[in-house]
Amino acid sequence: MTKQIRFNAFEMNCVAHQSPGLWRHPLDRSTEYKDLEYWTDLAKILERGKFDGIFLADVLGIYDVYHGNAQHALTGAVQVPVNDPLQIVPAMAAVTKHLGFGVTTSISFEHPYPFARRMSTLDHLTKGRAGWNIVTSYLESGSKNLGLKTQVTHDNRYDIADEYLEVLYKLWEGSWENDAVIRDKKRGVFADFNKVHPIEHEGQYFTVPGIHICEPSPQRTPVLYQAGASHRGQSFASQNAECVFISAPTKTAVKQLVQGIRSKLVEEGRDPKSVLIYTMLSIVVDETDAKAQSKFEEYQSYGSYDGGLTLVSGWTGVDFSQYQSTDQVEYIETNAIQSLLNSYVKADPNRVWTIEEIAKWTSVGGNGPVIVGAAHTVADRLQEWVEDTDIDGLNLAYILAHQTFEDVVEYVVPELQKRGVYQKDYREGTLREKLFGRGAYLPEEHRGASFRFEALNTV
Repeated sequence: MTKQIRFNAFEMNCVAHQSPGLWRHPLDRSTEYKDLEYWTDLAKILERGKFDGIFLADVLGIYDVYHGNAQHALTGAVQVPVNDPLQIVPAMAAVTKHLGFGVTTSISFEHPYPFARRMSTLDHLTKGRAGWNIVTSYLESGSKNLGLKTQVTHDNRYDIADEYLEVLYKLWEGSWENDAVIRDKKRGVFADFNKVHPIEHEGQYFTVPGIHICEPSPQRTPVLYQAGASHRGQSFASQNAECVFISAPTKTAVKQLVQGIRSKLVEEGRDPKSVLIYTMLSIVVDETDAKAQSKFEEYQSYGSYDGGLTLVSGWTGVDFSQYQSTDQVEYIETNAIQSLLNSYVKADPNRVWTIEEIAKWTSVGGNGPVIVGAAHTVADRLQEWVEDTDIDGLNLAYILAHQTFEDVVEYVVPELQKRGVYQKDYREGTLREKLFGRGAYLPEEHRGASFRFEALNTV
């Protein structure tokens, strides 16, 4: 029997997200992204469908690699305009009880000290349902707008991330002892100052002498997601991630990524099954295979060729406008997402991609595959993906907001539940407890646990 299948909803506080051009469809709601009701409606749909959570992507920059300017990004609303992902989470948490919230923020664009407070606050407000997707950022435009002359090199960004996480672990795990907060109204003592410790961090990139200014949140450290699939990214994930998000267009490419991540975990002395791996894909489902196929073809008619190449050019750092539509895609070393071009060129020797094929592919569902069919057909395919690639779950990208998720909840979830491969109810507790069935805090074998006050002061 296939192991349990898990769903996250892949979203972004912008228009269309992974399907440029689909915002023009009469049923699409993604232009309402500025309204709280858009997000609270979505949260209710996902919790009804027993999704693990909503995984919010983000960029602090603009896709201006294609044609060397931002014209197509702006005219086509290709992930711009884009709003802050953290600010919409409390509203969604207020209308749900179990749904988790994985938010993307970059270590390149915010000092770890204020960021630690922002995430602790979010974990408090969600009663322990917060997760953080750790990224190092790939857009040159974002770096320049924060005063850098150019993007920090790919591997050096991960060197900075290593220390960034060290600072956070010290703040979240080590600054306040477990029994530091007393809340004794009679004695007028809220916290035992002897049990709140400055972290006194002095490193190559950061100096943080003081205490964490938040009391410990329900999880202390939010659930840690990571999306790096390059060699250096996998090394970083194997030391820090609890959930890994990958994206590739074919099953063969996904399988290679999963095998690489599991191997890295073993090298780091971690259980290779201790990390949940989610791959991105989209689903188009209806009452019959024929109706679903007709729906998919209608969606394709709204897809944007230039929008697709705007995304791929931004992701890879390669300006695809300089090539003919019939040219075959080749691997080029860049300072952006190195694993993405690899997923098209090297990972699957049975598939050769042209520029036109990538543009059409990416315009409906982004970099991941699209599974089309009736509920039983989709369920069969999802079980095949899990069995053939060893993934743990799917990061489902919508094609139409919120129709894609409504269809999945109506058709696919009941079929998977009937087969005994999808949860019928949530576990109680924090997001970490729901995902892993153990405690609310990082497990003892995790890198972050070594920075606890108790661990550092054990004789």
